[in-house]
Formats: sequence, structure tokens, C-alpha cells
Amino acid sequence: MRYIHAMDIEIWSDVVCPWCYIGKRRFEHALAAFDHRGEVNVTWRSFQLDPSAPATTEGDPVERLAEKYGMSRAAAEAAQARVTANAATEGLDFHLDRARSGNTFDAHRLIHYAKSAGKQDALKERLMAGYFVEGAAIGEHDVLARLAVEVGLDEAAVLEVLDSDAFADDVRRDELEARQLGITGVPFFVLDRAYGVSGAQPSEMILGALQQAWTAAHPLQMVGAGDTDTTCSDEGCAV
Repeated sequence: MRYIHAMDIEIWSDVVCPWCYIGKRRFEHALAAFDHRGEVNVTWRSFQLDPSAPATTEGDPVERLAEKYGMSRAAAEAAQARVTANAATEGLDFHLDRARSGNTFDAHRLIHYAKSAGKQDALKERLMAGYFVEGAAIGEHDVLARLAVEVGLDEAAVLEVLDSDAFADDVRRDELEARQLGITGVPFFVLDRAYGVSGAQPSEMILGALQQAWTAAHPLQMVGAGDTDTTCSDEGCAV
């Protein structure tokens, strides 16, 4: 029986990054069209856009965006409208006016715990939907616990993680590795530690990268090469 090398895909992202959620959907569409999707291992890696953020940030999300990037309110509203429209093309119903931003370190710790329980992707999805669609305060422990339990994680275990520093080193290790790899923005997709895709690229481009990485890891082995008596080419056949 021939051993088939599975492709390892690592995705650095933050749960409060709108393009990370859009990129997640585009990646999922690409993966659904990939012939070897059953031989792919996906791991979500931690990346904090604002490590110094408080647990919960109150106030108008539009004003926060305008202040952060030094733009007018109208420009901030236009920027939110553009990203909301892009999300809609992927079937995502963003409500950025409800967003309750905050520190995502504990969310990332829970995502690492969820991996150990086999529910990493499910929790990543639930946290992003909670934040971008429902206006969940993603930095508050009670909110994180509720969302985690909704995807089938054990409540007592989740609370134990949140009330400790469990998986903190895993989050920091991911962030250090991102810096070592030169990742300065997210989402960032790393395929077999050989190919990198930066940003929420179109599904077709991500699919092309998956195919390229797979081909590189599975080169065609030629048997009987050099036999020209039994082949035809554009120059004719040997008869």
C-alpha cells in the first residue's frame, strides 16, 4: 500500500479580522473543489491584530475605526460598507455596527483547546460569526464560554481553560512563528511550509495554490521512460 503524504495547511488569523472571515469562506470554497481535500490537515494559528486591546471596547465601532486610522466618519462608514459587501459575496451577513471589539488572547487560547478536542474549526467559525454577525463581546469570558459550549465543548473544561493560563504559551508560540515567517498581516495561509498565500485571495487563486503545493509534494514517478517505439507525439507515431 502506497503512503500518501497529507498536506498540512496552517492559517494565521484573528477572530476580529473581517478579511480573515472572508478568507475562511474563500478557502473553504477552494478546498471543496480540491481533488485531494480528504488528505488535507488544517490548523488555525493565532495572530492578534491588537495585543494591547482591553477585554472589551465600548463605544461606536465607526468612530473607533475612524480614530484608529485617522479618517473621517464618512470614510470609515464607506470602508465598512465595502468590507460588508465583500462578505456578502461569500454568503456572510456582517453587522459591523454591532461589533464589540476586545482583546482576543483568550479566544485564541480556547481555539487551541478546541483543537485538542477535535473542534477547532467549529469554534473558529462560531467565534467569528458571533463577533461579525451577532455583535458578541469576544473578549468576555462568559461570552466565550457560551459560544464554545454551543459547538459541543465541555463547559467545565472551557471554564477551567479561561480561568487559567492554559494554552497561553501556544498562542505566543504561534505569534512568534508568524514573525519568524515574516507574516505581518492576516489572513495568511501556509501550505506544507513551502508556499504562502497572503490575504483573502479569490477561491480560484487559493485552489491553484493548493494544486501547486500538492503537485510539488507528489511528483510523478516515471516508469519505462525513454521508450519511443510505443508512443505517439505531435510529430507522428513510430510504425
